Amino acid sequence: MRKRCQIPRNSVLKRIQGYFRMLCASSDEYFFATDIVENIVMLSPNMVTDFGMPAEIFMDMDAEWLPRVHPDDYDDYIKNLHKEFTPEDNMHDVIYRVRDAKDNYVWVRCKGQMSFGRDGAPELFAGIITPLEQKIQADANTGLLTKYQFEKAVKAALVRVDGEFPNGAMLIFGIDNFKIINESFNRRFGDMLLRIAADAISNVLPEGVMLYKLDGDEFAIVVPDMDEAGAQSLFETVQRSFCRPHEVEGRSLFCTISAGTVLYPQGGKDYLVLHKHAEAALDQAKRDGKNKNIIFSKEQYNRWLRSITMRDMLQDSIEHGFEGFSLFYQPQVNARTQRLIGAEALLRWRSPKGRMVSPMEFVRILEETKMIIPVGRWIFETAVKQCKAWQEKWPGMRISINLSYEQIKESGFKEFALECLKKHDLPPYLIVLELTETAIVSDWNNVNTQFQEFRKMGISIAMDDFGTGYSSLAYLKNLACDIVKIDRAFVTHITEENNEFDRQLVKSTIELCHSVSIDCCIEGVETIREYELLRDFCHADSIQGYFFGRPEAPEDFEQKFFVEPENPYLAGCGI
Repeated sequence: MRKRCQIPRNSVLKRIQGYFRMLCASSDEYFFATDIVENIVMLSPNMVTDFGMPAEIFMDMDAEWLPRVHPDDYDDYIKNLHKEFTPEDNMHDVIYRVRDAKDNYVWVRCKGQMSFGRDGAPELFAGIITPLEQKIQADANTGLLTKYQFEKAVKAALVRVDGEFPNGAMLIFGIDNFKIINESFNRRFGDMLLRIAADAISNVLPEGVMLYKLDGDEFAIVVPDMDEAGAQSLFETVQRSFCRPHEVEGRSLFCTISAGTVLYPQGGKDYLVLHKHAEAALDQAKRDGKNKNIIFSKEQYNRWLRSITMRDMLQDSIEHGFEGFSLFYQPQVNARTQRLIGAEALLRWRSPKGRMVSPMEFVRILEETKMIIPVGRWIFETAVKQCKAWQEKWPGMRISINLSYEQIKESGFKEFALECLKKHDLPPYLIVLELTETAIVSDWNNVNTQFQEFRKMGISIAMDDFGTGYSSLAYLKNLACDIVKIDRAFVTHITEENNEFDRQLVKSTIELCHSVSIDCCIEGVETIREYELLRDFCHADSIQGYFFGRPEAPEDFEQKFFVEPENPYLAGCGI
C-alpha cells in the first residue's frame, strides 16, 4: 500500500491546501486535487475512509483508483479522463460505479476541472465526487431516459420474444458530423441541437415507443413486433422529421441523421450483443456516406470488422516509419502544347499481408481516425523530395499534393510545410495543394482563410473534384484559389452528339474561371476525342487522365515520361 507523502514545496497543492481543508470540513461530498506535474493527489478524509484509499496525500492516483472502477464503466471513464483537455474544454463529468471500502460497487458522479499553468501545460486537476442513491433516471439536457433504462427496456423486450412478440428491432440513431458541429461552434450549441433531435425523433415515433438518450450524439429505441421493412420505414419517417434546416442560436443549420438497426432474436439474444451489432451498423452507415440506415447482417458486420482490422494495420504501418505507404504520380500536361507541366501525388498502401489496398478503403479510415495528420506530413515531405529530385530532369515541373480537411484544421501544418520546403531547397511555387470542393464548402470561411495563408507563402491552391459538391459558380469569385480541377463526371458523356449541354457547361465554367484568373485542369480524360474537344472547344488549360498516363511509381514515371515516352501525344514535349 502507498504511504502518505509530503507535498513538495513548489507543488500547486501547497497554494490551495488551506482552501481544500475548508471545503472538506464544510461538505459530506468527496473532494480531490491532483498536481499533474508532480503526480501527487490530495483527498478529503471521508474519501480515504469510505473508499479505503491509502492516505490523504499520496502519489499516482490512477494506480489506486482505476482498479476500483466497475469493468462495465471502465472504458467510458478512461475515455473521459484521458481526453485532450484544453483551456476551452477543461471539464470532466462522468457517472460510473466504483468499489468502496466494503467491496460494494456504488454509483458516483465525478465533476472535475483542469487548470493550466502560464506555459499552457496542464497543472491542476481538481473536483468533487458525489454519491448517487441510484442511477440518474433522466438525461439532464434532453430529459430523456438514459442508457441504463434503455438496457432494462431491451432486456424486457427480449423476455417477451417467442411469447407475445416473435421478433423486434433495436435502432440507434446518430447525428451526422456532430463532432465537427461541436468543434466549429460550442458545447451549448451542440446541446441545443441534441434537444432539437430529441423532439424531432420523439414526435414521429409510433405510440408506445420510447426514445432513450445514449452517450454523445446517440439516441435509441426498441420496437417489438417489427421487421426489416418496418424498421427502414420508421427510419425514413425520422429522417424526414429531422433532416431539414434548424434554427440554432440564430443560425440556420441543416443536419442529417444515420441509424444502425439490428433485428432480434436473429441478430442477437442478449442486450450486449444487440447493442454491439447496432453500434457496428451505425458506424458503417456513417462510413458509407451518412444520412442512411444500415441493417445489421453478418456480411456487413464482417466488413465492419475488416475496417477495424485495417485501422490497426494502418496504425502499425505509421508506427513503423510509414512502412507500406508509397506515392504514385499521374502526369498533368499543357492542353495546347501537350508539354508535361506536373504530376499529382497519389497515396498508395500495401498492407502487412502484402495486398495493395484501394485508396477508397484506407483513406477514409485515415481521415476518420485523424491518422491522416501524420500521414499527410509524410506525403508532403515525400512529394517535396521527389519534386526536388525531378527538377534536374524536368525543370519547373510541379507536384500537386492532396490535402485533407483535418490537415487544414491542424494549426502547425503551415509552419511544417514552410520548413519542409526550406529543408529541401524547393521553391514554394512548385507545389500545388489540392482540397476537394466538398471539404471547401463545408467550412468555407476557415478554409478560404487558410488558402490565403498558403498563397502568401507562394504555394498554389487547387479546388479538386469541382462539380461534385454543392458550391455555386459564384464561390469562384471570392475563392483564394489558382486552379479548378473539373471532375471526370463532366467529361464522361461530353463527346456524345446529342449532349451539347455538357459541352457548353464545361466551356462556360472554364470561361468563368478564366475571367477571375483561375486556370482549369480537366480530370479523367481517357480518349483522343475527349482531349481534342476540351482543348479546341472548351479551351482547358491542362489535362490529367489515362489518355496521357496512369498513376505510376516514381521509377516507372521517370522511365515512361523522362526517358521513353510511350504516349505519342507526349512526343512533342521534348522528353
